[in-house]
Amino acid sequence: MNRRDFLRTGALLTAGGLAGAAKRISGPAADMIETPGLPTVRLGTLEVSRLILGSNPFWGYSHKSAQLDEEMKRHHTDERIMQILDEAADCGLTALASPPDERWVDLWARYLEKGGRLKVWISQCHGSPEQMPEEIDRSLKAGAKAIFIQGARVEEQFGRGNFHVLQSWIERIKEAGLPAGAAAHWPEIHPELERRKFPTDFYYQCLYNVSKSNDYSAAERDEAMATIMGLEKPVIAYKILAAGRLTASEGFEYAFNHIARKDGVCVGIYAQKAVDQIRQNATYTETLTPK
Repeated sequence: MNRRDFLRTGALLTAGGLAGAAKRISGPAADMIETPGLPTVRLGTLEVSRLILGSNPFWGYSHKSAQLDEEMKRHHTDERIMQILDEAADCGLTALASPPDERWVDLWARYLEKGGRLKVWISQCHGSPEQMPEEIDRSLKAGAKAIFIQGARVEEQFGRGNFHVLQSWIERIKEAGLPAGAAAHWPEIHPELERRKFPTDFYYQCLYNVSKSNDYSAAERDEAMATIMGLEKPVIAYKILAAGRLTASEGFEYAFNHIARKDGVCVGIYAQKAVDQIRQNATYTETLTPK
């Protein structure tokens, strides 16, 4: 079976399918767990799994409909979110990205106090320009290991030519000693920040320009991927499944056939049996990463 057949059939995506799959330990060490080792990437000084867990479904951002938004919110109780975090860790993921909102900050603290197995939170700061410095400081205080500015906020300042504002946010993160990044839906933004020698450590690039349209077209995806392929710094590609419009095999195969080894992906989960979906995504990540 070649790689394409593997992806098409979904072979090895069952509970024991992931190479090096997690094995629970019984007896006195029942609270311990062995986790598989997924390929990693570096965001500045921070090493994380090449597959990062996204949090949009937790907070009801479906990018499909208001009805689905509400379903996601109802489904993702605090306890269910904490369960998903542990399931992600069991499948080899080491990090997730989430905004530093009050509910999340409280949930993250409780999760770690309970011995949660996923240890790295990457903060996605999305407040207004007036709120941004406080959001960055809140992320630092709450234990974020890296921080990036949300795409919509980057685009607001980029569109107004306020590069000094963007740079001040990045420098605030850097001065605190954390890896700093910027996200974008527009494919022209990150190359321009590089041209201006922004002190970023990494970028988040959406594969679809959803801030300007909801087409989710192949042309948009190709344009975004051209941006990613032209950047020397690590890039985390997101919305690789077009907010659920593509199958996992389609989205992961396209992404990993184009991004460089230094780059990763961020993918959220919305499923009754989340661990099955996480394990599937982890298997794609492992299988499609060059050895």
